[in-house]
Amino acid sequence: QVQLVESGGGLVQARGSLRLSCAASGRAFSNYAMGWFRQAPGKERDFVAAISWNIGLTNYADSVKGRFTISRDNAKNTVSLQMNSLKPEDTAVYYCAAGPMRWPWTTIQYDYWGQGTQVTVSS
Repeated sequence: QVQLVESGGGLVQARGSLRLSCAASGRAFSNYAMGWFRQAPGKERDFVAAISWNIGLTNYADSVKGRFTISRDNAKNTVSLQMNSLKPEDTAVYYCAAGPMRWPWTTIQYDYWGQGTQVTVSS
């Protein structure tokens, strides 16, 4: 079992930046993928970004390409999401997730989820 805890959410102005972190309770499996998802009020949960733990390959939703960067620190078992040039439409609860790495990216089944952290971007 893996426990994930997100942190770093908050209120930020448009064009501002936030950095989210996801801490795993133990050592992550080397063949796992770590992903970020978000869910705005009244909307479905959407994929944001993912990274393979061992190789560091990344994948991004079109809506965040060029603005968000996902990274990982293997030694600390943490995954971060650097969010720049934030827009009001980025407002959502952001979730960290983990699951066995697979290709293509869309076939990954995320088995573990964090509790979520609120990100609010004001106009």
